[in-house]
Amino acid sequence: MSWLDRVGSVVGGVFRNPELRRIELAFAGFNAAEWGVWIAMLVYAYERGGATTAGLVAVAQLVPAALFAPFASVLADRHPPGRVLALGYAAQALAMGGTAVALLSGAPPLVAYALAAVAATAVTVTRPTQSALVPALARTPDELTATNVVSGWIESVSVLVAPAATGVLLAIASPGWVFASMAAVAAASALLVARVHGPAPAHDALPALEESLAGFRLLAREPSARVLVGLLGGQFIAIGALDVLYVVLAISVLDLGGSGAGYLNAAFGAGGVAGIAITVALVGRRRLLPPLVLGVLVWGAAFALLVAWPTTAGALLLLAAAGAGRSLLDIAGRTILQRTAPTDVLSRVFGVLEGLSMAGLAIGSLLTPALVALAGPRWAVAGIGTLLPLAVLLSFRRLAEIDRRVPVPVVEIALLRSLPLFSPLGAPELEGLAHGLDETRVPAGTAVVREGEPGDRFYVVAEGELEVDSGGRQLRRLSRGDGFGEIALLRDVPRTATVTACTDTRLYALGKACFLASVGSHPRAVSEAERLVHERLPSPQATIAP
Repeated sequence: MSWLDRVGSVVGGVFRNPELRRIELAFAGFNAAEWGVWIAMLVYAYERGGATTAGLVAVAQLVPAALFAPFASVLADRHPPGRVLALGYAAQALAMGGTAVALLSGAPPLVAYALAAVAATAVTVTRPTQSALVPALARTPDELTATNVVSGWIESVSVLVAPAATGVLLAIASPGWVFASMAAVAAASALLVARVHGPAPAHDALPALEESLAGFRLLAREPSARVLVGLLGGQFIAIGALDVLYVVLAISVLDLGGSGAGYLNAAFGAGGVAGIAITVALVGRRRLLPPLVLGVLVWGAAFALLVAWPTTAGALLLLAAAGAGRSLLDIAGRTILQRTAPTDVLSRVFGVLEGLSMAGLAIGSLLTPALVALAGPRWAVAGIGTLLPLAVLLSFRRLAEIDRRVPVPVVEIALLRSLPLFSPLGAPELEGLAHGLDETRVPAGTAVVREGEPGDRFYVVAEGELEVDSGGRQLRRLSRGDGFGEIALLRDVPRTATVTACTDTRLYALGKACFLASVGSHPRAVSEAERLVHERLPSPQATIAP
């Protein structure tokens, strides 16, 4: 099957489910609207008051969104997620439409800025709600996997297409018409999902405050994780500064007009997509500091050359290079953090990072106007280019120590990757799991697990042979690269078979919580889990919920 055939098969599978089709089409509209109104408002603000006003307006949109985002993420736990998703899109449409009316009617700019902030806040409802809703609508695990793939494609393509399309719209119309167009798109998204019902709300959901505090506590006692989170969060200062810098470059340096900001943004996005492809080379590397530093050097060099070569073609190429460098930094840094932070609080550490990212975007939005006021547009470009190299330089000794002392469990990763349950996971997730494995040596003749016992661990065979039997009947033999013990964990039932070492055996054991979290986090792993349950424990109740 060719690549195009596989794409058609995935999209076709999703679109045959009417509810998933509506959600994905609505999500495409959402991404277009999100990018379009963000760029249009920055252009409008810059034309009214220059870089300072553009930066302040960006902050005015980010701060309410950042404060509301934690509450938005739990709305789907308190109310039917289908209804929350539709109302979220409707709120976005109303706020964008109101902003369009204010812009086109010549209302005071403060009115337009306030309405744009409401629209940006309403945007935070969509992604967490959709994440809660889609698993309940997919009819099979494979369909869930395909839906997540299509959502990823939509977001990736939007980084390229939406800013460019906004640039075209700004070239032939005004920011007010961009808001009007995107309000119509958001309204269409609301209509698309209005008939999507979804599951009943979970009334026993717990507040997220206590969960999030665990990440802060870890950072307080672990300097290594603190440095990495600081670096990764700090990159968003540069990203926030770039959002305003696109407008400065387009209007004040390159004479492209407001529409040029969309083209420059799209160039950076294209470089980011290319950079993600480059990061495939990171898989299996023991030392990730060199590629991280390479990404930062590419970023810094791109901006230095942009100061010396301020042409339209040069800006597009160099911003694409900066986007690729930033992707290399981000993936390498997150992988090192994955290796460093304990697995049981890793998600909360990344939750702290998400909050810092929002704060960084706001700070960066104020930084560009300050640099422009102090040194002019071209030197503002140079200043933003130094942000990431300076951050790495200041933390290089600690980063080198982290990279040097954190072992990469190559053998354990290879064993996990050989198992169908874990093969869908990415390199960072596999490395995190591998660090959580406990080595166990079992003499020949020893029963590792016994039928009827409670199960609390999953085992991977690293060396030796074992025999699996149930009710005195031999079922199969296990050797290196095989796993066992998953049924008791997946179904929360006693062990369904006895596994005995035929030779001296070396095993790796993974605790129940880590096993379930890893399998449940990836749709393809859920699909494989369901297949295993039906194969080894056939019964009408053998369906695995994602």
